[in-house]
Amino acid sequence: MARTITVGLDGSAESLAAAEWAAREAKLRDLPVKLVHVWQPVPERMAQASLLGAETHQHWTERIPREAAEGLRLRHPGVEVSTEQRAGRRSDVLAEAARDAELLVIGSRALSGLGGFLVGSVGQGVVARTEVPVVLVRAGEQSDDEHAMDPAGVPSGATAFRPVVLGLPAGSSDEAVIAFAFEEARLRDTELHVLQGWNQSPYSVYTMGSGFEPHEEFARERAAVLTEALGAWRQKYPDVEVVEVSRPGSAADLLIDASRDASLVVVGRRVRRNPVGAHIGAVTHAVLHHATAPVAVVAHD
Repeated sequence: MARTITVGLDGSAESLAAAEWAAREAKLRDLPVKLVHVWQPVPERMAQASLLGAETHQHWTERIPREAAEGLRLRHPGVEVSTEQRAGRRSDVLAEAARDAELLVIGSRALSGLGGFLVGSVGQGVVARTEVPVVLVRAGEQSDDEHAMDPAGVPSGATAFRPVVLGLPAGSSDEAVIAFAFEEARLRDTELHVLQGWNQSPYSVYTMGSGFEPHEEFARERAAVLTEALGAWRQKYPDVEVVEVSRPGSAADLLIDASRDASLVVVGRRVRRNPVGAHIGAVTHAVLHHATAPVAVVAHD
């Protein structure tokens, strides 16, 4: 299988932002980019209309990927860009296209005034059905947004990348998710912040005021488990500085807060073979809708 970064393209602002992100990622990974333009055939009655006929429709379906590819080649010299046109239902086509990709990148509209994603049924369906990592990028996302502030307080491509943030459930050691996050941090030469949220010890309520604080011991145990899960990965990636954050509270809230200062947020999704429904998990679902940085969803068993 040819290693490539595949982008779902439909000409929208969010899909164009996804293509730009993919080109930057391709340069970091030294991989080509494939723009997959998904279109639906014109119904026969529309094909007979002078303004919305088949020839007009074909012109636009050819123009969108061609112009997008030309722009990427100009702005990202050295990155190989190809295009492919497929017809059909967008979520089905992208899920199929992802089988031949190393990474799938799709766009998502920003929520006005809230700063998060608007992930529709197509995006959720693609994430739930795709077993390669899927990255969602907001419309308007810029390369400078992934970098730290310069001395004037402005994000700049001349500064270092913001940290990569990894959400790791308590007691979890999902190798595919951890490996992806470490590699992204290595490629960006930046820190990896590993966040773990957990519920308070169920015994805390019975010992309040007794002088014995089981939640403190429970917190130490949770932190120790996280450290142990990352031990081998620290050795494998000695150049990646790791910051561990283990604290009580909602894992989704921790990740959403951390996304404000992140270049990329990485979360996992357990693969379920049940063909009915979209299964992405509550935490991943919340992060997809409210994170302010690009989000990578990595499938794992």
